[in-house]
Amino acid sequence: MIWARMQMADGRVLAGVLEGGLLEPRAGLGAAEPAGARVATEGARLLTPVVPRRFIGLWNNFHAAAERNGWARPTHPLYFLKSPESLSDPDAEVAIAPEVGRVIFEGELGIVIGQRCHRADAARAEAAIFGYTCVNDFTALDVLFADPSFAQWTRAKGMAGFGPIGPVVATGLDWRSLGVRTLVNGRERQSYALSDMILPPAEIVRLISHDMILEPGDVIACGTSIGARPVRPGERVEVVIEGIGTLGVTMVEGAALPAG
Repeated sequence: MIWARMQMADGRVLAGVLEGGLLEPRAGLGAAEPAGARVATEGARLLTPVVPRRFIGLWNNFHAAAERNGWARPTHPLYFLKSPESLSDPDAEVAIAPEVGRVIFEGELGIVIGQRCHRADAARAEAAIFGYTCVNDFTALDVLFADPSFAQWTRAKGMAGFGPIGPVVATGLDWRSLGVRTLVNGRERQSYALSDMILPPAEIVRLISHDMILEPGDVIACGTSIGARPVRPGERVEVVIEGIGTLGVTMVEGAALPAG
């Protein structure tokens, strides 16, 4: 099943199941019954497929990157929170303010939570995963390490537009068989297998659920592997995962606007 959220040609914002050029509205994430007639998507614009209450990102969750950098493998997710303003729609413009300095892309798999989840066991954590999406976890690298006394994860990761997600949420995927590709102006810059994850999705959900309550629509980005590098205004960055699609944004210079 493909779940999408769209602004229709008449201005309405609808969320539901996307199939054959039609969107079947649903009352809530994963709802089984239609909440209205199917609507043609001609002239519609894709929005972030969910609007998460919590947008969580992981660091150091791939064996290849850990080995290259000499990092110890974590036994608990090493995570940060991205601000709600960091959300960015598919095909949006992501602004890099002149004072920010270097910004790097990080193509990632995103977990979308479908059920309330707190202090879950393994089975409950697996059941709480509604589906998967693409994430580009942009990072203001110079900001992150600007103060030697304090790594500024929230600021560096949470700037407006620095968290594109989409284009859709796909359910029923076998993430172990998939890979993440990141392209800049059509040139492949990242390509890595998701089977290389240190902590797999259900274990990520289980462990984080012991720290906080996860709610439907929350998004957890699983971390990235090797190949992340700086991008500049004027460049098009695309994250591609088979079965989900292509999440593309264009980098621009100036002030950013939050997602629709």
